[in-house]
Order: sequence, then structure tokens, then C-alpha cells
Amino acid sequence: MRMLVLLLLALGIVGCTPNVRPDSYSIGSVGQVNRSVGGVVVSARQVHIDGSRGGGAAAGGAVGGVAGSQVGGSDAANAVGAIGGLVVGAIAGAAAERNVSSQMGMEYVVETVNGNLMTVVQGAEPAFAPGMRVLVLYGSPARIIADPRSAPSQ
Repeated sequence: MRMLVLLLLALGIVGCTPNVRPDSYSIGSVGQVNRSVGGVVVSARQVHIDGSRGGGAAAGGAVGGVAGSQVGGSDAANAVGAIGGLVVGAIAGAAAERNVSSQMGMEYVVETVNGNLMTVVQGAEPAFAPGMRVLVLYGSPARIIADPRSAPSQ
């Protein structure tokens, strides 16, 4: 039983990795119209994206609490074990989630055609260099893509 609970915890934590790819959309985004504006990349720098959302701590705490409650031979010992297991499990679950879900990304500062500056953080690929013409797509999440109007015509 304990192994099954630990396996489910591990699978749950792996599923916590956020999707920050600009070429991937959630099913809820399909068919939605997003406003976009042209611009030029002013700067680009690599950033660390921490994907922690708290699910690892909650799952780890639950597993730790259940496992800890099995320690001891009395109700008092079981209660102390449950509390200790909950704390240790929550710490371990949060650390595991952070290790599994963190990734590298890019922060782009874009000057739009109307002179506004915008900052967008997204996945590391595809990369955009300063001076490159892009489109800023408003939405949740916002993203930048290469401006197809700047591609050479055939």
C-alpha cells in the first residue's frame, strides 16, 4: 500500500511541470481569438522558471502523515508520528516538485510598434535575438512568436 501511495505521489509531482513552450496551446485556447501587436525584441536573457505550485508539498504531507501514523504502538505515538510524517513529507514533496518542475526559459523585452515596452517570459525554444521582428500574442499565457510578415517572400 505504501509503495502505491509513493508511486502516485511521484507521478503527481512529474505532472506538475508547467508548459512554457510558445508553440503549445491548451485545449481551452483552441478557437479563441487573441489580440496581437508587432514589435522588435530589445533584449533577451536566460532566466530560471520555478514551476512550483504547492501540489508537491500537499501530496508529500498527505503521504507522510499516513506513513507517520503507522509508527508507534499507541494512539499518542501514532498522532505524533502522523504530525512528524506530515511535516517531513511536505518538505520532501515541495523539494521534489521544485526539482522536477524547474526549467530554463527566456525573458524578452519587446518594443511594440506603438512604442510601448513589454516583457514576456516563455520557454527557451525557439529563441529570439535582439533586433528580431516578432508578434506579441495577448492571452493567458501571453507569448511572442516570429513575425511571419518579416519572412522573405517566395
